[in-house]
Amino acid sequence: MYSHDELSRLETHKAAVIVRIAQRRRQCAAAMEGVMRPLDWLDRAVVFWRRVSPMAKLAVVPLGLVAKRVLFPRAKLLGALFRWGPTALGVARSLSHPRR
Repeated sequence: MYSHDELSRLETHKAAVIVRIAQRRRQCAAAMEGVMRPLDWLDRAVVFWRRVSPMAKLAVVPLGLVAKRVLFPRAKLLGALFRWGPTALGVARSLSHPRR
């Protein structure tokens, strides 16, 4: 049905395709490893956060505010965000859902 030469050519082509598939798989695996590295760190952080007691979680907010004042005494962004954030959120909500 097929000549010996054509079968040999197809066999060679098949071997080349198999090699290319193996190379692409290695490239995809390396790329996926790079993508998953930050997600792995995030997953470990979430597991750690779930192990922390609820009382310690309540202490995080005040400690964060104190650390912000110590590390960034001139940064007024957080205060402005707390001051104007609710107003901006209310305006955004009223614009997105107009009254009829």
